[in-house]
Amino acid sequence: MKITKICCIGAGYVGGPTMAVIAQKCPHIQVTVVDLNAERIAAWNDENFDNIPIYEPGLSAVVAEARGRNLFFSTDVKKAIDEAQLIFISVNTPTKTYGKGKGMAADLKYIELCARQIAQVAKDNKIVVEKSTLPVRTAEAIKNILDHTGNGVQFQILSNPEFLAEGTAVEDLVHPDRILIGGDTTPEGQEAIQALVEVYANWVPNHKILTTNVWSSELSKLTANAFLAQRISSINAMSELCEKTGADVTEVARAIGMDSRIGSKFLKSSVGFGGSCFQKDILNLVYIAKSYGLNEVADYWEQVIIMNDHQKRRFSVKIVQTLYNTVAAKKIAFLGWAFKKDTNDTRESAAIYVADDLINEQAQIAVYDPKVAQDKILADLDYLATRSKVENAKQLQSFANPYEACANAHAIAVLTEWDEFTTYDWQKIYDGMQKPAFVFDGRNLLNRTELEAIGFVYQGIGA
Repeated sequence: MKITKICCIGAGYVGGPTMAVIAQKCPHIQVTVVDLNAERIAAWNDENFDNIPIYEPGLSAVVAEARGRNLFFSTDVKKAIDEAQLIFISVNTPTKTYGKGKGMAADLKYIELCARQIAQVAKDNKIVVEKSTLPVRTAEAIKNILDHTGNGVQFQILSNPEFLAEGTAVEDLVHPDRILIGGDTTPEGQEAIQALVEVYANWVPNHKILTTNVWSSELSKLTANAFLAQRISSINAMSELCEKTGADVTEVARAIGMDSRIGSKFLKSSVGFGGSCFQKDILNLVYIAKSYGLNEVADYWEQVIIMNDHQKRRFSVKIVQTLYNTVAAKKIAFLGWAFKKDTNDTRESAAIYVADDLINEQAQIAVYDPKVAQDKILADLDYLATRSKVENAKQLQSFANPYEACANAHAIAVLTEWDEFTTYDWQKIYDGMQKPAFVFDGRNLLNRTELEAIGFVYQGIGA
């Protein structure tokens, strides 16, 4: 089958950028991204490409090139499903907050709704592609729904997990480490796999396109994120030991990272990992292991999350203890709210939890982030539901200027590794702060020697 029309259900952090790059690289394929959120679709269609809803370096240029040519954003879900030969499902799969598996299992209600809508609308054969991160054997459930429509339409289900790092998503899509496609071993399944392979082959070398069975593909995504998060929690565990023994975690990471068997990536100690994938996927893996009675396996992976939560709490405690065991009525300036640089995504950001802890201690929080607005920051705090919205608004304010955020502050906490933070006039910031002036560098981003020469009391991670 030669693919000429693609539909993607879900215009979020995965669907939007992925479809934009596919459209850019495949001008002969019509790509339509649909979402029931009219406000989000309107943002994707904004005349000013800088206003698209997701910030990723280079993404606005890709959308500008393809939108209106062969890339379209729409709320007409039924029309897009009906016309497409290949349908990507790229909707949210949050951790369940209710019922069996609460707090661990993936909530698949949006996936099921997509499958039922596809089954209802489709009049001819379709290839349905799982793009969302899903627990192993979800494809079986999707196929069961689609195959019992009674209208004679044949569906092939493929797994094509994303391996994007926010902040480098466009680069990851244009020059991927690998493209993974899982499908049935039947002739029809193999034909569907080949149809999707040919889409990616427009710009991805064949040796980087891997094909597997569906179950291996689904589990590979969870496993990759679990391994990456494990490395972060491992080095963070060592950071606490370094602080107790007089070692420097940066030097330890450099030493072990030069071992070719280990490598240097994901060995940067910090206040903890965030984002939409790591915690959710590991909890999903824990739930799957427990459901098969593999309790030791579940306990092993759950410890990665426990260590990450501990690192966030430890950072908050350090701030309070260093500021003479009280932060009540003290202004703490946060540099960064996004979970990492070069993105406006704040999901599971360490900043949310550190702010929550400090507000519980009656601190006044002042936030500067170059890409995250105050309404989003307050919404993140409100989601934790530990205080009223009115209380949060009284205790936290965001600023459009970092110098204003830091003015009269008792301390600064660096929560996101934005490059611009290293370019500031730190003497000017110091002069405008309460004395003694503290810097808590949750990303080990700043130059300690320079800051201490100015007069700051510097506290990093793992030294």
